[in-house]
Amino acid sequence: MEPFEQIVKKLGLTPHPEGGFFKETYRSKGEINTDSLPSDYDGKRNYATSIYFLLTSDTFSAFHRIRQDEIWHFYDGSPIRLHTISETGEHKEHLIGRDFSKGQVPQLVVPGGQWFAATVVRENDYALVGCTVSPGFSFQDFELPSKKELIAKFPMHAQLIDAFTNH
Repeated sequence: MEPFEQIVKKLGLTPHPEGGFFKETYRSKGEINTDSLPSDYDGKRNYATSIYFLLTSDTFSAFHRIRQDEIWHFYDGSPIRLHTISETGEHKEHLIGRDFSKGQVPQLVVPGGQWFAATVVRENDYALVGCTVSPGFSFQDFELPSKKELIAKFPMHAQLIDAFTNH
């Protein structure tokens, strides 16, 4: 059994629609009422949620976005290369890991509304991270566009989008 398979089993992770494996580990009991949220939210949201998220070098986290800020926390394995594209088309590349001398950071905030995708840096490896979202995550806030849709929106990033979308 591969090391990542042991982690998937031990933590009870399941496949995630964007790629990789995940398990929700926290969902606050408290909720934010609809009238206290921006108008583009439909219904209440928990104060915060958190998941384990595991990628392997054979998978990637496909370009997607959510309304909320998402904080990535590095735990184990290979560093992660995370790409963001803002609504104005600005692309940034980030390294999440623990080798500070190589420009890696152990936490990274992806601002709500930005498109983002991630991959494991080292071949034949895995990365285990945590992701915290506030207001809490809901699949109502999750967008997983097609390659065609995202390239139409950001043609200048067609090669990057082609590499990190599934359909």
